Formats: sequence, structure tokens, C-alpha cells
Amino acid sequence: MVEVLIGIVSGIVSGTGMGGGTILIFFLTIVLGIEQHIAQATNLIFFIPTSIIAIIVNLKNKNINLKLGIYIAIFGILGAIIGANIAIYTDVKYLKKLFGVFLLIIVVHEIYSIYKMHKKSKNAENKQ
Repeated sequence: MVEVLIGIVSGIVSGTGMGGGTILIFFLTIVLGIEQHIAQATNLIFFIPTSIIAIIVNLKNKNINLKLGIYIAIFGILGAIIGANIAIYTDVKYLKKLFGVFLLIIVVHEIYSIYKMHKKSKNAENKQ
């Protein structure tokens, strides 16, 4: 049952384009106690069907810059090959720490973005 809930939550977040895989890896390692390497590889399997569905929905709604997406995907494939090889040869403890740093960077970025939006809306209110 826990696996079903993890899949639904990760799928919803993935469908919004916010990185459901990040949440999936977190849940797999923390809640289910799965090793980091296995959680990250499992995320790749999860990513394929959820991405296909999100792509179809976003193509129908004309939300995708196809030229930019293809360009990024080509270089993303190259990065994925490099990253997968790095992950295979990286110690699990170090990989967990790297993932934690990655999550912290995301948190800091999101807090900064919210702060910027708040400051911008305050400035817009003051000008009126």
C-alpha cells in the first residue's frame, strides 16, 4: 500500500513538471529503506511512462518549445550516460550526501524565488 501512495504522489508531482523523481528517490530511501543506487535506478524506470504521459498532455496544450526540448534532450542523453557511469562507481554514502546537497540547493532556490516574487509584488503595490 505504501508503494501505491509513493507512486501516486510522485506521479502527480512528476506530471506537474516539478521533479517527481526527486520525491520518489526520497521516499524509496527514507520510507522503504532502499539503497540509493537502486532508488535512483528505479526512478529511471518510473520516469519513462510518467514523462511520456506528461509530454502528450503538454503537447496537446501547446506548452512545449519542441526545438528547445529536442536540443536539451540530445545533450541530456550525453549527460545521463556520464552521470550513470559516475553513479555506478560512487560510494552509496557519498551518493546520498550528493543527493542531499542537491535537495538543499533546490530548497534554497525555491525560497529565493518566493522571496523575489513577494518583493516584486510589494514593489508593484507601492507603485500603485
